[in-house]
Amino acid sequence: MIEISNLSKSFTLHNQGSAVIPVMAGAALSVARGECVGLVGQSGAGKSTLMRMVYGNYLAAGGSILVDGLDVVTAQPREIVALRRATLGYVSQFLRVVPRVPTIEVVAEPLLVLGVPPDEARARAASLLARLNIPERLWSLSPTTFSGGEQQRVNIARGFAHGYPALLLDEPTASLDAANREVVLSLIEEAKARGAAILGIFHDEAARERVCDRLVDVTAFTPARAA
Repeated sequence: MIEISNLSKSFTLHNQGSAVIPVMAGAALSVARGECVGLVGQSGAGKSTLMRMVYGNYLAAGGSILVDGLDVVTAQPREIVALRRATLGYVSQFLRVVPRVPTIEVVAEPLLVLGVPPDEARARAASLLARLNIPERLWSLSPTTFSGGEQQRVNIARGFAHGYPALLLDEPTASLDAANREVVLSLIEEAKARGAAILGIFHDEAARERVCDRLVDVTAFTPARAA
């Protein structure tokens, strides 16, 4: 479902004489349907950079990233938008939404843009918000006013609203209490059971051991070690 081959990335520091800093070379991995692969490696090794390249936020310098057959590296913007809409979900560490939009609408949006009837989309959103222990009195409020932990749970609910065939998870259990951590791990297990291919970063070692089928150390892809 996700196939990465010979992937490379560098950053140009325009405020430092346009110095080019290579950060990744020769990256290769695959994630099958129903599998969760965890990215590991020291801080700064490129875990988040790799995830952002898969999602199309960062443009790779070379190589390929196939997600359900589409090469994200060479895809047109409209193709990436369509991929994100129906196929590739991303749960980041931070919730970014338009202010004043009610929480239930934020969570329902991925379904609404796919044409799911509004009542059905909001019912799915309500179910997830309740499961993640977001009080119903907050559903009509903007999540921009919520605590960090509440915003994280809204972000998770939004990411799991649609049954994406592929999911990117960036620290989905960070800063969660035991009860909500268990809910998130169960959601991941359910996604795997329905056949989702999941690529994630899990600093929570126990969570990683529970949901990940394999680990990939991205330090093997740093330019100094790529050869």
